[in-house]
Amino acid sequence: MPRHLMNPLDFSVEELDRLFSLAANIEKEPERYAHICDGKKLATCFYEPSTRTRLSFEAAMLNLGGNVLGFSDAGSSSAAKGESVSDTIRVISCYADICAIRHPKEGAAYVAASKSSIPVINAGDGGHQHPTQTLTDLLTIKSLKGDLNNFTIGMCGDLKFGRTVHSLINALSRYSGIKFIFISPVELKVPDYITEMLKDKGITYEEVEKLEDVMPDLDILYMTRVQRERFFNEEDYVRLKNFYILTKEKMELAKPDMLVLHPLPRVNEISVEVDDDPRAVYFKQAQYGVYVRMALIMTLLGLAD
Repeated sequence: MPRHLMNPLDFSVEELDRLFSLAANIEKEPERYAHICDGKKLATCFYEPSTRTRLSFEAAMLNLGGNVLGFSDAGSSSAAKGESVSDTIRVISCYADICAIRHPKEGAAYVAASKSSIPVINAGDGGHQHPTQTLTDLLTIKSLKGDLNNFTIGMCGDLKFGRTVHSLINALSRYSGIKFIFISPVELKVPDYITEMLKDKGITYEEVEKLEDVMPDLDILYMTRVQRERFFNEEDYVRLKNFYILTKEKMELAKPDMLVLHPLPRVNEISVEVDDDPRAVYFKQAQYGVYVRMALIMTLLGLAD
């Protein structure tokens, strides 16, 4: 049976270490991996708009010498005719060696994996999980901080619907010495099932509304956008979209070595003037996403050795 990636917890901490070591080697010596996937094909099945994730997967496969096929929105696939995810993945399994799927409905990737004869990677399912973004986040922290233990991370913005936040919290909960500070309006606070998980594991967290109050305490600030597509009405979105904006003045409150991460796309939650701050690493983070997806594709295809 093929191995899939549905959730960042599908890989053990030891397996993640090997994955990150491979990604680091790819960064240092990309030419060594330029033909690893010669003759292999990646299918990108994106039922929901994406720039970074889809292009990152495509760049990863092309960098490995493989080929890419697929669709970038549901309207250009047979889903527009009513074809189910189950049937689509069965067909894709005849054409490709590995598949990355993004879907607006929670659990769609799991359905695809259950019917697939090739490895399936969850590239985001609704507000549920986004495991390859989490792998990107972890690699970024490990590469720039040197470790995945013993730091305070602030997560700011939409913590209710943000699948990147949910995945990252779950992944970091397996490392030691992590303190979480959740910064959000009450309406967008982190779901109870996540805080209950942290309590059960004895992991320290606090919830605040003002970013300025905790900036000096943070080793990492993980900013997120308020996602219009997750709201049921426009009024709530408009009311909350500008709740947090990271500015140059707020950055002056932070530690000299604090890192600012963002899964992107950015709307207006980080002022463009922050981009020139060496602590702003969200574009570098996007580059790490290519390396980690290259390592993941190799691993799931059994080519990592």
